[in-house]
Amino acid sequence: MTIIRVLPHEVLAPQGAQFESEAGKSLCQQLIDHGVDIEHSCGMVAACTTCHVIVREGFNRLPMASDREDDMLDKAWGLSPTSRLSCQITTADVDLTIELPKYTINHARE
Repeated sequence: MTIIRVLPHEVLAPQGAQFESEAGKSLCQQLIDHGVDIEHSCGMVAACTTCHVIVREGFNRLPMASDREDDMLDKAWGLSPTSRLSCQITTADVDLTIELPKYTINHARE
């Protein structure tokens, strides 16, 4: 069983969250499916940074980010060395602990 843990976020997950990962599904979609209302303004195609997450545990076990993802991440608010776009992560065998940044590049949620 692969587990996704979401650290508490003031708005999106005040109590945090934890759920079993579904193989083959993007992390972004799984967050939405489990009640974490993460933004995804581009429709989950790595064309924005609104689904940016910081991977606090499990980062080194994820496949490397594509050049396109890295280029987009350069525009993300609160970028860290373990930042990823949640729409580009599939979580087959990797337990993850993630942090949702306080802000996105959008001034208002869509």
